Amino acid sequence: MSSQRLTQTQKMLQKLSPQQILLMKLLQIPTMELSSRIKEEIEENPALEESESYEDYDNDIDNDIDNDVDNDIDDDRQDDDYDPLSDFDDYMQDDDDDEAAYKLRTNNYSRDNEHYEAPISSEESFQDTLIQQLGYRKLDDKKYKIGTYIIGNLDDSGYLSRPISGIMDDLLFTQNIDVTEDEVMEVLNIIQDFDPAGIGASNLQECLLIQLRRLEDEGEEDVDYTLPILIIEQYFNEFTKKHYDKIVKKSGISERQFRAAMNVILKLNPKPGGAVDNSHRSNYVVPDFSIYNNCGKLELTLNSRNAPELHVSKDYIDMLVDFSKQEKNKSNREAVNFVKNKIESAKWFIEAIKQRQTTLYVTMDAIMNYQKEYFLTGDETKLKPMILKDISEKVGLDISTISRVANSKYVQTAYGTFPLKSFFSESLTNDEGEEVSTREIKKILMDCIEQEDKSKPLTDDVLTQILKEKGYNIARRTIAKYREQLDIPVARLRKEL
Repeated sequence: MSSQRLTQTQKMLQKLSPQQILLMKLLQIPTMELSSRIKEEIEENPALEESESYEDYDNDIDNDIDNDVDNDIDDDRQDDDYDPLSDFDDYMQDDDDDEAAYKLRTNNYSRDNEHYEAPISSEESFQDTLIQQLGYRKLDDKKYKIGTYIIGNLDDSGYLSRPISGIMDDLLFTQNIDVTEDEVMEVLNIIQDFDPAGIGASNLQECLLIQLRRLEDEGEEDVDYTLPILIIEQYFNEFTKKHYDKIVKKSGISERQFRAAMNVILKLNPKPGGAVDNSHRSNYVVPDFSIYNNCGKLELTLNSRNAPELHVSKDYIDMLVDFSKQEKNKSNREAVNFVKNKIESAKWFIEAIKQRQTTLYVTMDAIMNYQKEYFLTGDETKLKPMILKDISEKVGLDISTISRVANSKYVQTAYGTFPLKSFFSESLTNDEGEEVSTREIKKILMDCIEQEDKSKPLTDDVLTQILKEKGYNIARRTIAKYREQLDIPVARLRKEL
C-alpha cells in the first residue's frame, strides 16, 4: 500500500510546476520560520538579494535579459504562465490524513502539524541547561557522549521514555560507540542528580520519587518524607486515580497524616523539563496577522517583518548580458544557462513570496468577515460554525490551500493571540433549530467545570443534563469527546480534598 501511495504521490507531483510546489511549501510556513527560509534561499542562490525596494526588478530583468538573450539560447524551461493554486486538490489527494482530519468540517488537526510547529521564543532550552551541568562533571569522552545522547532524548517534560537497550543500539549504530547497560545507567544516574529534580525519570512515579528522595537527603527541618515516599512507592495506582480512601485504609494512617503527606506531594513538579524550558513555557508566538477594532470597523494587517523585500541581483543580470555578447561556444552556453537558471529561480521565489502574502491576506480577511461578531466582541458564543469549504468558496481557492494557510498561523486580537484553526468548528443544532458552533458548546462546558464544586465534580451525565437544560441536546459520548479535546479529565480525577 505504501509503495502504491508513493507512486501516486510522484505522479501528482509531476503535474505541479516548480513554482506551484514552491508556493505550496511557503504557504504552510508560519511567519517565524519564513525569515529562516528566505535566508536559506539567499544563501543557496546568489542571484537573489535583499533590498529596501524591489519595485523595478521585473523591468530590469525584462529589459536587460529577455530582449538580448532569449533569442540566443535554447530555453527548455517551463512556461511561467501558470495558476499557482489550480492543482492543489490533486496534490492533496495523496495525503489521506489531511483530508480525513478536516473532513471538510475540521477537527483542527492536519498532518502539517508534524512538520511546522508554532514558533517559540529562543531562550535557553532545558537540554542546554543540562548539557551545561554535564560539562561540570569530570567525565571521560565516552561518558560525555552517552550523557549528551541521553539528554537529547528527553521529552519536553524531562522524561526519558526511550529504553536503555534502545539507547545502547542508537549509540552503536549512529555514533559507533559500544556501551554496556551499566555504563548507560551510570551516566543516567548522574543526569538524574541534575537540577531540576526529576529530570531523566522514565515515568511520573520515578520522577516524583527522585524529587522526594532528594528533599529527604537535603533534610528540611520539620518535614517527614517517609509517608509521601510510601504513598508514591506503594500506592501510586490509587494515588493517580484519586482513590484516597483506599490509600488511608490500606496504609493504616489517619486522614490528618494523609493530608499532610498530600500537601508535600502536590508541591512536586510532574514535568521538571517544563520548569527549565522557558522557551516552551512562554510559548512566545509571533502572530502572522493582527486585527484591530477601529471604532466598530475591523482592520487587518499582515505581519511582513520576517518577509524582507527581495530583488534579482543586478550583478547577475549584467553578467548574463555580458555572456550573451561573447562568442557562442559550449562553455559560454553552459555559463549562460547557469546564470539564467539562477535568475529564473530568484524570480520564482520572489513571485512565490508575493503570492504567499496575498493568499494569506485574502484568506484571513475572509475568516475575519465570517467571524465578524466575535472579532468585534471577543464573545466566544458569537463564533459561527465554519469549515474549510466555507472560506474556500469565499476566496475562490482550493480547500487544501485554506488548510495550509490555517495551519501553524496565528492572529493577534484585542482578546488574545489565537491559532487560525481554532476558528474552524463543526456545527450543531439547538432546540430552537439554530446552528451553533461546537466551540460555543465547549465554552459552556468549560464554564460549567470551572464553576463546579471540586469536592463533588460534575460527571459527564450531569454535564449532559445541564447542556440539555440550556437547549443543547447532546449525547453523553459527545460530551465526553469534547471534554477530552479540552484536555479535561473525568470527574473522579478532578476531585480535590
